[in-house]
Amino acid sequence: MDFTSLSFADVSRAFGRRRALNRVSLRCEAGEIVALLGPNGAGKSTLLSIAATLLEPSSGKVLYGERPFDSAVRGRIGLLAHDLFLYPELTAAENLLFFARLHGLESPPALVDAALERARLADRPNDPVSGFSRGMRQRLSLERALLHRPRLVLLDEPFTGLDDASTSALVSRLQTLRTEAAIVLVATHDLEVIEALGARAVMLRGGSLAPLAAGPGSLRERFRRASA
Repeated sequence: MDFTSLSFADVSRAFGRRRALNRVSLRCEAGEIVALLGPNGAGKSTLLSIAATLLEPSSGKVLYGERPFDSAVRGRIGLLAHDLFLYPELTAAENLLFFARLHGLESPPALVDAALERARLADRPNDPVSGFSRGMRQRLSLERALLHRPRLVLLDEPFTGLDDASTSALVSRLQTLRTEAAIVLVATHDLEVIEALGARAVMLRGGSLAPLAAGPGSLRERFRRASA
């Protein structure tokens, strides 16, 4: 199954009496990077989890192309979440090899070597992940999420723990994903990076989409005005 858009139509999600999302409607297209902005607790991670099929909406619809979720969708999604989905007792190479085989990819060793190079871990393939810094694990998990060339890439605070060089490498990776016609939805507080990418920014506040302030100024300045 393939698709070239992701659509949320009046999507709400409640946890008991707490409503995390309230009638969110949003459409993202192939070749587009869409940034989810908002304070902690605004609903960004919940929206990503619904897109990743890890949560069901309480109401509303999510469409992958023109179709609702089915099991084939999951093979076209790559997710980098707060939980990095790495096995700490395995080495960097073993982690990637496991996920390459899980996806049934051809030539797993070659894919693993290329992914380690992109993650700047080519010199650490046989080191257990338990000894890696947060930034190293973040870079490795990103490549884990992209091994199978997903159509939909969901990133939850991907710049956390990255130094300047790693941030620049991730920006370059995102630009490549855009040219490869991936749909990229990223929740982040790193507004300067998102603005430099030329991503489309949308804002969540209290579980609802809220307009960003119009007018001059940087994305951060507009975000501050909208949050006031």
